[in-house]
Formats: sequence, structure tokens, C-alpha cells
Amino acid sequence: MPLSRLSPADRMQLMRFVCSFAWADLRVHERERALIKKMVRALHLDAREKAQVERWLSSPPEADPAAVPSAHRQLFIDAVRAVIVADGLVTVEEREQLRLLEEMLR
Repeated sequence: MPLSRLSPADRMQLMRFVCSFAWADLRVHERERALIKKMVRALHLDAREKAQVERWLSSPPEADPAAVPSAHRQLFIDAVRAVIVADGLVTVEEREQLRLLEEMLR
């Protein structure tokens, strides 16, 4: 399913997750930030939604895997994986958090 076909609530839930995982190593790297901004453009977020994403990039949001719609689980995993590898370095913490997410969503 293309990102643009997600409901507005699902789009923001996805962005909450990718921002949360961008913080997995305790900082948001420039390449991660650039990828997230690219996702924001692809999702056609409005000004209020963009501002929320910026706040999540400044302070890590909490993300509940139970809130991920079952129809979108693979999309969320793929998006989170893309953010984790964006900076070219996958830390042990990032790898473990991704593994746990995959386990919870399967």
C-alpha cells in the first residue's frame, strides 16, 4: 500500500513510529531527519501535522505497537527500518528495537 493511501490518523501514527525509532540511539542524525522530511512530503502532511513531526524530532515520542493497524504492519516495519539504516550505522540498540517491533507486529 502506498503511503498516500493511509488515513490521516494512520499517517501520523506512522510518523510517530519513525520519529520514535530515529531516537533509538539517543539522537536524530541528519540523514534520518532528511528521510523523515521526505516521508512528510510523500504523505502530504498539512502545516499542523508537519509541526507535530518537528516536535517529535526535537523530543522523542512514545509509540505503542498495539496501535499499529494490522493492515499496515509491514509498511510500518519497512518505514522504521529505512529510518534506522538512513545514517549508515545500525547500532545494537536500533537492531534490538527493530527486532522487538517485528516480533510484536507479527
